[in-house]
Amino acid sequence: MRNAPTILHLDMDAFFASAEQASKPSLRGKAVIVGGLGPRGVVATCSYEARVFGVHSAMPMAQARRLAPNAAYLVPRFSFYRSISEQVMELLGALSPLVEPLSLDEAFVDLEAGGAAWDAESARLAGVKLRAGIRAVTGLTGSVGLAASKMLAKIASEQAKPDGLVLIEPGTERALLGPMSVRTLPGVGPATGDHLRRAGIHTVDELAEAGEDELVRLLGKAHGHALYAMALARDERPVVAEREAKSVSVEDTYDVDIHDRVRVGLEVARLADRCVRRLRGAGLSGRTIVLKVRRYDFSTLTRSETLRGPTDDPAVVREAAARLLESVDTTGGVRLLGVGVSGLADFTQEDLFAQAAGDGVAADMGEEGKVEAAARETVEPGERRWAAGHDVRHAEFGHGWVQGSGVGRVTVRFETPDSGPGRVRTFLVDDPELSPAEPLPLVPRRPGASVDGVPA
Repeated sequence: MRNAPTILHLDMDAFFASAEQASKPSLRGKAVIVGGLGPRGVVATCSYEARVFGVHSAMPMAQARRLAPNAAYLVPRFSFYRSISEQVMELLGALSPLVEPLSLDEAFVDLEAGGAAWDAESARLAGVKLRAGIRAVTGLTGSVGLAASKMLAKIASEQAKPDGLVLIEPGTERALLGPMSVRTLPGVGPATGDHLRRAGIHTVDELAEAGEDELVRLLGKAHGHALYAMALARDERPVVAEREAKSVSVEDTYDVDIHDRVRVGLEVARLADRCVRRLRGAGLSGRTIVLKVRRYDFSTLTRSETLRGPTDDPAVVREAAARLLESVDTTGGVRLLGVGVSGLADFTQEDLFAQAAGDGVAADMGEEGKVEAAARETVEPGERRWAAGHDVRHAEFGHGWVQGSGVGRVTVRFETPDSGPGRVRTFLVDDPELSPAEPLPLVPRRPGASVDGVPA
C-alpha cells in the first residue's frame, strides 16, 4: 500500500435532494424526500433536514410519510442528476486520468497518477480546490476523504459528511479503524456482520485479534483473507478508470399485485422493449436475457437464457423473456417484474432470426396485445408529465415545477434556481398553456470560467 494519502473519495452530499433544493428556492432548508411515491415506493435519498425525523435511503416511502408528513415528496429527475454528475466527473477528470465512478454522486480518484498530489499537504490542497470547484460549477456540496487506500478514503469521506474534508494521516490507520464496527469494512453486510457478532466479533480490533485462520474458518478462504487484511488497514485495490457495465436492466414495482397471467406477459413484453431502448441508447448488445420476478410473498426468482450471439433486437429479447416467464409460477400474484440483458458487447449478430422461438407468450399476444402494450407506452408518459417535482413551463407565468396533481388539477410553483420562492397556481391538467420543460442549470455558465470552476 502506498504511504501518501493520495487516494481521494468524493461523495456528494444528499445528492438528489440537494439538487432539488438548489433547483427550488422554496425548498431550501426544508425536509425533502426523493423517491417512488406509490404505496410500494422507496426513498432514493433525502435532505439532512428530513434525516432529523429518522428518514433514510431505501426506507419504504409509506414509513417516511409517517415520520415526516410535512416534507416535500418528489419524483426523481434522473436526467437532471446525470447532467450535474457529468459536470462533477469533468472536474475529477481534470485531476487525474484514474477516476473510478461508483455512481452518479460518488467516485475514487488516484491523485498521484495525475500529478495532482504526492504527499499529505498537496493532497489536502487538491481536495480543498475540488470542493470549491464543485460548489462553483454546480452550486452543490461534496464531502472528500483522502487516504492511502480506497477503503480508508471512503471511511474518511463518511466522517467528513456533510460538506467537509477528512485526511487520514499515514501511520494512524490502525488506531482509527480499531474501535469501528466491523460493518465499516467493505464486504461486511448485514449477514456477515451478524455471523461475526455471533462469534463475538464486533469491532475491527476484535476482527484483527481473531486472526486470519479463525476468519478463514468462519467466512471461507477468500473472504477471510480479505477481511483480515482490511482489519490491518491493508487495501491494495487500485483505482480503476473504466468500469464497464455488466448488464442493462429495467424493472417495475406494482402498487397492486398482478394476478392475471396475460397482464404479466404484457408487462414483461413492455419491460423487454424498454430494456432494448436503453441497450441501444448505450450502443450495446447482449447475449444473456434475464427475467426477474418478485412474488406476492417477497420471494424473488431470476431466470436467464443465453443466446448464440449478442442482440439488440426487441423481438428476440421479448420472446426470450416470454420463454423464461413460462417457467415461473405467478398464480399467487406478482409485485415486481424486471428484464435485463447481460454478456454485453458493442456489436450485434446480423442474422438472429434463428434465435427467435416464435412460440412464446409475446408471440401469441396477437395484434390486440401489441396495441395494448403500445398504448401503455404512449399513455404513461402523459400521465407522468405532472410528476411531483418535475419541471413545467406556462405560456404566461414562465418556468415552474409541479407541487402535486389530482382530481383533474395540477398545482405549480413558479420559481427558478436564481429566483426567490415563487407563487403557487393551480390549473386543469389539460391546460394547453402548460407543458413539460427541461430543468434549468443550477449555476449559469460564466464566460471564461476554467474547468475547476475558478474564473480564468
